[in-house]
Amino acid sequence: MKLKKGDKIKVIAGKDKSKDGVIDRVYTKQNKILVMGINMYKRHIKKSEQTPEGGVVDLPRPITVSNVVLICHKCSKPTRIGWEIKNKEKKRICKKCKKII
Repeated sequence: MKLKKGDKIKVIAGKDKSKDGVIDRVYTKQNKILVMGINMYKRHIKKSEQTPEGGVVDLPRPITVSNVVLICHKCSKPTRIGWEIKNKEKKRICKKCKKII
């Protein structure tokens, strides 16, 4: 997977289209990422010791990687990611500005 935790992304499809966020968690086997504030859904919680009131809580759901695009740190534009191999090290590069991410 080309995206990592801490990368800044922009949503390009779905109900949260054109929103920005930072990746909190990556699910490589499912090909999904978790971003706070994006793809939120409501969950009804019963009364318990941890939540004495109960009620409705907003929780984030993972979003598919194909629905997001990386925002480059150098040029601050949404871009695709390429690979470059130097000295037996594989590094990610921005397809627009050609700099290492």
